Formats: sequence, C-alpha cells, structure tokens
Amino acid sequence: MRIHLDWQLGLGYLLGSIVGIVMLGSISPERLLQHTLMLLGGAVLFVYLSSQESAVYRSFAPFAYVLALVLLLVTFAFTTLTRGTTSWLDLGGFRFQPSEFTKPLLIIAFAYFLERFPPKNLRNILINILIYALPTFLIFLQPDLGTALVVSMIWFVQVFVAGIPWVYVLTAIASFFGIIPFLPYFLKDYQLARLTTFLDPFADPLGSGYNVIQSMIAVGSGGITGKGLGHGTQSHLRFLPERHTDFAFASLAEELGLVGSLSILMIIGLFVFRHLQAMTQAENRTSRYTLAGVVAYFAFQSLLNIGMNSGVAPVTGITLPLISYGGSSILATGIILGISSSVIGSATRKRLLEIR
Repeated sequence: MRIHLDWQLGLGYLLGSIVGIVMLGSISPERLLQHTLMLLGGAVLFVYLSSQESAVYRSFAPFAYVLALVLLLVTFAFTTLTRGTTSWLDLGGFRFQPSEFTKPLLIIAFAYFLERFPPKNLRNILINILIYALPTFLIFLQPDLGTALVVSMIWFVQVFVAGIPWVYVLTAIASFFGIIPFLPYFLKDYQLARLTTFLDPFADPLGSGYNVIQSMIAVGSGGITGKGLGHGTQSHLRFLPERHTDFAFASLAEELGLVGSLSILMIIGLFVFRHLQAMTQAENRTSRYTLAGVVAYFAFQSLLNIGMNSGVAPVTGITLPLISYGGSSILATGIILGISSSVIGSATRKRLLEIR
C-alpha cells in the first residue's frame, strides 16, 4: 500500500490531537485512554483512506448515499435515548452516533450528484434538494439539530461552488427568513429554549441559560495565558456541564487562555486554508465539490461550537473536531481527512504526470 498522505493535513491532525489530549488529560483524565485510542483509530483511517485513488470514492458515492440513509433508519429502529435524542446505537458495548458517520458519506454523495445533475436549471436543483432533504430530515427527526445544520451547510457550500444561479440563492435565503416565524411548530421545547437563551441567557440563569453563562465565565476568566493546566475552576468544580465534549473549548480557554484559543483557531485555519488551496487545483468537479464540503465541515462546525461556547451562537450540541471527547466524531473526522487527502494526492500525481 502506497501512502499519499498530505503533510499539511497530517500536521493539522497531529496538532489537533495533541491539543485534545492535553485538554482532556487536565479536566477528565479517566477518559484520556479511550480518547487517545480513538485518535489513533482516526489516524489509521486517515492514512488508509488517503492511500486510495479519488476515483474509488467517486464510484462509491451512490452507495455512500444509500449507506447514510440505512444508518439513519437503523438508528430509529435500534436506538438508545441519550440526553433527549435518539441518535445513539449500542453495538457490542460500543456506543456510537451514526449521524456523525453520515457526514463523510454525504460529502462525497452530494458532490457526485451535483456533478451528475449540475444545479443550472430548476429540474436539477429540485433533484439535488430532494437528495439533500431526505437524510437531513431523518437527522432532524432524531432530533439532532446541530448535525442537521452542519449537513445543511455542507450541501449549501457545495451547491454554491457548483455555480447555482444567484436568483435561486437569494430565493433560498428569503425562504429561510420566511420560515423563522414557523419554527415553534417544528422544534422541540428544549430547542426553542436554546434559541431564546441565545438571545438572553440571563433570563433563566439557573435553567436554560445555565450552560451558556458558565461557559462564558470560563472563556472570559482565562485571560491571555489562562489559569494553567489543572487549575480551571469552572471545569474542575463541575460548574461547566459537558466540559469534555460540547464545552471543551471553554475548558481549554479557561486553562490556556487566549493563547490556547488561538492555537485551536490556527489548527482549524490550517485545515480550511489547505482545502481551499486544493480546490483551485482539483482534477474534476466532483473533487472540487468534495473539498468544498470538507471546508464547510471544518469551518462551520468549528465556528458554531466556538460560538456557542462564547455565547454568540445557540447551543446545538455539536463537538469541536479532534478536540472534543467523542469517538464517533473523531473517527468521522479521520475519514473526512482521509478522503480529502486522497483527492488532493490524486490531483498532485496527475499534475506530475502531465509535466513529465
């Protein structure tokens, strides 16, 4: 097996893993071994998938879409209720979240269908909307609003890169704002509470606003250099809920301050910049759309997580890639990076052959 690992993505994975291990070793050392094993598993997937030719994923894309639907449907049939959602499965003692694994599957599937049905006319746009809406609706029903938003942004960015006419983009934006008044009819009570809490978290400081308030205190109290590893009061005294998953960024910001926070932004920036750079050199449209989906995944999910930790975005319950504790998220990120590394490597090898 010849390894074609993109060194910039590999560096980003290594740095993100180190930061995640340092954070978890400080605030929740009892979870450190499992977290490290998941990172190693993600690295193995990253390396193995990067060794494949990008044509493999292009051929697999239709099956990836079907597999994503099967995973989501199986979740409804054999689910475990966790924190009010039916998005977790138990498999031989191993609990995982199928919706996380639909992200890499849908990235390559959406890219494939966008090339096959270019969104240049109403018919093809409607086909792509249907392809997007079916898995996203199943994720929304779990209910997993955070993952549904991430998948929506992945698809929207890919459609935008595919060159959808501006009139349809503006129509979609207008429609989005048009359905806002009807959200109370579609969202669960706790999801509505999160939205109202985002507007004024201090309206219910001991209820729906508690998580956000404690997170903002943790982020703000970190200062420039932080309180030091092992000295974060919000996380170690358990004031900060989900300190190792949803609010891992707040835990790190409290202990390592602005310096630690900027290190995370630099790692995410490395992933985004490398994929944007590779998009300009992609060998075909499917590869370009795939890389665009990966950009949307890292940029939107990371900024949404950091935003909810800082009180500038609603709490949606999504993790920070590679940093937050969570095996499903880590393995899914490794798969995504392996696919994008393969796409980048295939384009590089093609250019070298053309030069020769």
